[in-house]
Amino acid sequence: MLGPLLSHKASRFTESVIRGMSIEARRYNAVNLAQGMPDFPAPAEIKDAACRAIQADINQYAITWGAAPLRQAIAEHAAWHLGLTIDPETEITVTCGSTEAMLVALLSLINPGDEIILSQPFYENYWPDAILAGASPRFVPVRPPDWTYDRDELAAAFNDKTKAIVLCNPNNPTGAVMSRDEMEFIAALCRKWDVIAITDEIYEHIVYDGRRHICMATLDGMKDRTVVVGGMSKTYSVTGWRVGTILAPPPLTRAFRQIHDFVSIGAAAPLQDAGAVAYRLPRPYYDKLASDYQARRDTLCSALLEIGFALDPPQGAYYVMADISAFGATDDVAFAQYLVREIGVATVPGSSFFQDKELGRKYIRFCFCKKDETLDAAIGRLRTLRAPER
Repeated sequence: MLGPLLSHKASRFTESVIRGMSIEARRYNAVNLAQGMPDFPAPAEIKDAACRAIQADINQYAITWGAAPLRQAIAEHAAWHLGLTIDPETEITVTCGSTEAMLVALLSLINPGDEIILSQPFYENYWPDAILAGASPRFVPVRPPDWTYDRDELAAAFNDKTKAIVLCNPNNPTGAVMSRDEMEFIAALCRKWDVIAITDEIYEHIVYDGRRHICMATLDGMKDRTVVVGGMSKTYSVTGWRVGTILAPPPLTRAFRQIHDFVSIGAAAPLQDAGAVAYRLPRPYYDKLASDYQARRDTLCSALLEIGFALDPPQGAYYVMADISAFGATDDVAFAQYLVREIGVATVPGSSFFQDKELGRKYIRFCFCKKDETLDAAIGRLRTLRAPER
């Protein structure tokens, strides 16, 4: 063979840092606060529904873009939760997780030479998704304490080549929740430059301190240029089920369904049947979900601050970006390896969420989608850390 075995795209990627830290956690018997997967049970109602579906022989292909009962339930959920009127026949695509949903959206939208705007930090899959789709990413930093854009910097990133901006709201890894004013500013830029907003809203129900989730598609002039990515994983604690969703206007949905069909054919049929039950859970379920996560947030954040980390409590999602400077650490990767191997707690090095790695060197990310006893065990181990005296 005269040429290289791997494509140029494939050779640019390395193992997921997040999944790699989970492997390290198992190797060193550490408490895993790295990967965002709950260690508590999913709701009994939806587990029972999945078992019933399997026993009822709902075990063959569903219609490729999603079983009709699930799409109807998603539309009902979008109406009361997002304030969106969605046609389940023409505006919903069910995918194999929100990860596939994001890739399908980009593969469907991007032409050679198109640019997309990504924040720094960003969820680690977004940059590989952009490369696989053939997009040229432009990175715009968000900065603490609120992890927001500098508006002049963001506006300067838009140009005639910009096809889309990818937003994660509530945000992984920072826990930031966009204000309406910030979203209106971004929406105005999208309208000005004829840009699609791709919004990853997988944490839509996990917001704190009385905040309400706002969907970009509800802003003036944005329903026809917004692609809403979501799914069951975080809201219903079923990260392994891989049932994702795309809400989009009909012309985009038609393309998404075609690409999705050739990427994965369809999500698991019995789990889609259970999803129709999940999306119709009573509204108090969602209130309790946010309340329980807020209590976990408060437990972990207060302990981390006491131990010596610097942080701003997240406004949503279930992650904390913690500053490690007080420990004299200048290398986030080395510090995260020390924590998992010597302290017994797995985290994610902050630089893995940045294209410019130096911007993330003083951060590590904790997740708190864990049982109280799991968090207590992690906190107990972390208390053996000592920040140098000032």
